[in-house]
Amino acid sequence: MPAQERGTERPRMWVERGEVTDAAAEAAAAVHGGEGRWVRISAAVAGMGRTAALDEIVRRQAVDGVMRVGRARGAPEETEFPFGVVRQLFADDVGVPFAALDGPDEQRVFHRLVTHTARIAAERPVLFVVDDLHHADEASRRWIGYLARRFPGLPVLLVLSACAEASDPVRLPAATGTSVLLPPLSASAVTGLARAAGLDEERTATCVAAGAGIPALVHALVADLAGGPLPRPPSAAARSRYRDTIVDWVRHRLDPHARHACLALAVAAEEETSGPGLLDRLRAPGPHGRASGGHPDSALGALLRHPLAREAVLAAAEPGEVAALRIHLAESLHENGAAATAVASRLLHVAALDEEWMVRALDEAADEALRAGRAAEAATYLRHALSGPLAPDRRAALAMRLGALELPHSATAGIRRLRTGWELHTDVREQATAATALSAALVADRRPDTALRVMQRASRMADDDGLVPVLQTLTALISSHDAVAWRGAVADLRALAPTAPAGVEPLVCGLITEYEAGAGLCSAAEVLARVGPRLTAPVDPRLRTSWLGSAATLLQWADRLVEARGLADACLPAPPAPPDLTDVGVQCLLSVRAEAALWAGDFRTVIAENAPLVSASAGQGVQLPHLTAMVTTALFELGRRAEAWETLTAVGPSGTDSSWEWSELGYARALLYSADGAWQEALDAYLACGAGQSARDFVSPVATPWRSGAAIVLARLGRWAEARELAEVEVGHARTWGTARTVGRALRAYAAAVGGRQALESLVEAAEVLGTGAAPVELAETLLDLGRAHLAAGNGRKGRAALREAHALALRLAAPAPGASTPSGRLLALTDGALREGGVRKRARSEDDGRVLTAAERRIVELAAAGHTNAQISSVLCLARRTVESHLTNAYKKLRITRRTQLAAALAADARTTDGAPAGGRPDG
Repeated sequence: MPAQERGTERPRMWVERGEVTDAAAEAAAAVHGGEGRWVRISAAVAGMGRTAALDEIVRRQAVDGVMRVGRARGAPEETEFPFGVVRQLFADDVGVPFAALDGPDEQRVFHRLVTHTARIAAERPVLFVVDDLHHADEASRRWIGYLARRFPGLPVLLVLSACAEASDPVRLPAATGTSVLLPPLSASAVTGLARAAGLDEERTATCVAAGAGIPALVHALVADLAGGPLPRPPSAAARSRYRDTIVDWVRHRLDPHARHACLALAVAAEEETSGPGLLDRLRAPGPHGRASGGHPDSALGALLRHPLAREAVLAAAEPGEVAALRIHLAESLHENGAAATAVASRLLHVAALDEEWMVRALDEAADEALRAGRAAEAATYLRHALSGPLAPDRRAALAMRLGALELPHSATAGIRRLRTGWELHTDVREQATAATALSAALVADRRPDTALRVMQRASRMADDDGLVPVLQTLTALISSHDAVAWRGAVADLRALAPTAPAGVEPLVCGLITEYEAGAGLCSAAEVLARVGPRLTAPVDPRLRTSWLGSAATLLQWADRLVEARGLADACLPAPPAPPDLTDVGVQCLLSVRAEAALWAGDFRTVIAENAPLVSASAGQGVQLPHLTAMVTTALFELGRRAEAWETLTAVGPSGTDSSWEWSELGYARALLYSADGAWQEALDAYLACGAGQSARDFVSPVATPWRSGAAIVLARLGRWAEARELAEVEVGHARTWGTARTVGRALRAYAAAVGGRQALESLVEAAEVLGTGAAPVELAETLLDLGRAHLAAGNGRKGRAALREAHALALRLAAPAPGASTPSGRLLALTDGALREGGVRKRARSEDDGRVLTAAERRIVELAAAGHTNAQISSVLCLARRTVESHLTNAYKKLRITRRTQLAAALAADARTTDGAPAGGRPDG
């Protein structure tokens, strides 16, 4: 800070410095008594007020000329000028030499100067003030020590200032003086200065943090922040005094090796990754070939943690100097086993990546960040790695990885990277892998025709007999997103099947089976017979995720939700790592995982696992219509209809896209319209969904039961004949497939279409069928309709039982979210309303609702109470043994028993509780 500014700011700078003036006053008293004294004022860094302290001492001790004053200041530029500081102390010409002297010659000069000092001190005491003694020349330092050793009887006060951490510039006799260390200003002192200048709380906090208690910086900040928040552009009318103070300090107040150490500290402070000993390696050697030891690292470290200070220090560097330090630091971290992200974060500041280890470190850091779920950070590392000199195949691999990361957020950028990687690869196998990834991205971006052209080109370029069937099968999988291409692909797969290699055959079979299942040409049992043995068969590694995606899809359709979910969980990355959307098999597995959770009624899991990806992909990213449909439906089931609509509309219309994913989205749209009572819009959405499915020869209700939904809506609109026709077709296809979910769902739709006694019979059968499976939503809906039908038919006892069972099931599905006090959901609202409409009293939820046996549980418990073993029950009801055991476990909990022998009595008590209402259908309350 310029001298004139220091003078004008003295009163404000003089805060928490009483120890200095007290020490000087005590020494001055001894001097006036004829005894010389020295006071050395030191500070860890520049700007702590050493010069201000000297000014204050002069002002107090030399008032009215009671002491003769001689002042000097050391400067880095004058350290080689012999006797430069001494010459400043003596205003008159006393023959101070201009050259270094040896031995006796120097001693004679020293003696003569001390004699001269004693002579003038005899007239009045002398105050010698030397600022920045650590920058003084060697001859002057030696003379100052010579003078201090002759203080007895010499009325001279010697006041010095020096950097605390510098090597001791002068050895002073302890008996005749004292050293005072200037500490940083306290936070309360800085706060007082800032508040006195009218700064608000936020700017005051900046003064405390960025000032680090260094008075020069604190006062510069106070002055700067009075004009508005920092940083401001350098061209602004009010320049940053804070920045200028630091830049001037680094450029002009530090010697070369200390300056190098300061810059090294600033570079190290850019990231919190500096390990023990790292800074020593970074600082040594400095630019002048010697270590910069002894620099105040601790004090500067605290200051340079603030970005304003770091920016100012680095602004004082010469071109290329900081880049060299960053490379040196990154290399030191790399060689000493630091985390890859610690190395890479330094390399991000390096413009020229001219060594292989740099690219390798960035690549490893991308992996590390990706495993931690920090996809954006990983993309940043890869993007920077691509700026270095790379071989074509290396560049291609990095571009492919980066494209996969960019795809969810920017489809255009991701696909552009993937295309670059595909075109750069020189190896045919790598080209094929890249073509598959690019095609998967194009499919996700609603461009299946372009995706198929890429795969066809890759197939033409394949010169490996083992690669051709792999590409043909993957092309078929990608074709499933285009209605016309899908039919042709299935025909090609049928031709390939008899001669398909062992590693390719499972996926060939899986895709053909998917087509036949959708076309109503096989049952769930036949599908399981095909899939089961192939799950343990060897599969080409290039087809593994695609095969498991196909197998999981078929298992899910067959209501083997646990097994389907297990396959998905085994392949998908564990959270928080993001999935790779350039893998078409991963796309399938994501869909299966979401839909399996939805079918199981685990709505919160659907949202937790998929909503972040759906949200991240909204806007410029790839569209994920199936996952969007799953999240929309889960929100709908939880009663969050407004959020469901918002999620759905964020995707936009399907246009001419014939991918199966858009049929799922259309089905979700129809559900929302139905819930809103917009029956015609719901019907249109169901029929559009059906048109998309029919174009793919998909007639089975296993995936999107659009006919069931349309039949119910048509019944609402009074178009009974159309409703019945659709429902009958649906029941036929459902019975062909044969799972409880599809049959029960179709029977419920048929009941809505026919009404009367037929409806009641159909609902009874639907409830019985659904009670043997794991379809909680469909069962609750069916029980709700069945309860209403029984009540309408005058059978109050059965109606109340069905409604209560539906309500208990709805309660389980609507389990409250963490932190919520009450459950909520679509089915819970419907069952609550049905109970009120039917005049049925709800049991106290805390005790009774959880004890209501489902229809499936009751049948199994009755057989067990009659003496049947679990194996016999499994055979009679055609259920898996573990399903029987699971139902019995749940029933024991609900009936509050622990042994099989208690079942009969518990069933009788439960029957009395359920049938306690009057038989005539009188309201229960």
